[in-house]
Amino acid sequence: MSSYLHHETHFQSSHTLRDIVIGMADGLTVPFALAAGISGAVAGSGVVVTAGMAEIVAGSIAMGLGGYLAAQGESEHYASELVREELEIVEKPQAEVEEVIELFRHYGLKEQHYAGVIQGLKANPLAWRDFMMRFELGLEKPDPKRAGRSALTIGASYILGGLVPLAPYMAMASAARALPWSIGVTLVALAVFGFVKGRFTGAAPLKSALQTAGIGGLAAAAAFLLARAIS
Repeated sequence: MSSYLHHETHFQSSHTLRDIVIGMADGLTVPFALAAGISGAVAGSGVVVTAGMAEIVAGSIAMGLGGYLAAQGESEHYASELVREELEIVEKPQAEVEEVIELFRHYGLKEQHYAGVIQGLKANPLAWRDFMMRFELGLEKPDPKRAGRSALTIGASYILGGLVPLAPYMAMASAARALPWSIGVTLVALAVFGFVKGRFTGAAPLKSALQTAGIGGLAAAAAFLLARAIS
């Protein structure tokens, strides 16, 4: 009997993946551009590494704080909409019933299909509220720990990504020699990151790798040219 059970393999960690993508993508490009720009003005790699590490620390904190505030804002928005739905169910139940009917009609269902469901929702206001939150507003209850987890995930991903373009400068004393290696490892890291991201999201891994490397490379090149122009 167990051999006939259906096991779904949908990816469930979209928020975590998004946080990793945000942190890693910025971490790979911004410190690289800064290091590349500075390498054109100094001979030794020490200054590049020092400036790059300072940027990674500041950038990870800023990105992590941004992720925290975004997740906190989602939680506050959900809470306010939850209160509004509860009030509408009490104060305007018929209007809410019409909204439920409209939702079912949108899927081509007729009254004989959904009449019992409406009666069940009216008998359970909390279920009715949750139904409206999910299917009318498209909101799911956020994880109360998500804000802190998002901040840590984005910040850690930024640090990990930022260390990649700086690694050649840490290994070589000459900034001019380290620059082409930094370009190479950054592009490879972007491609690998894109490939892994594609595997997790269900996209074509090779296409995702090329897109990530291409877009990240263009962003890094633009930032590099700007840094060189300023320096």
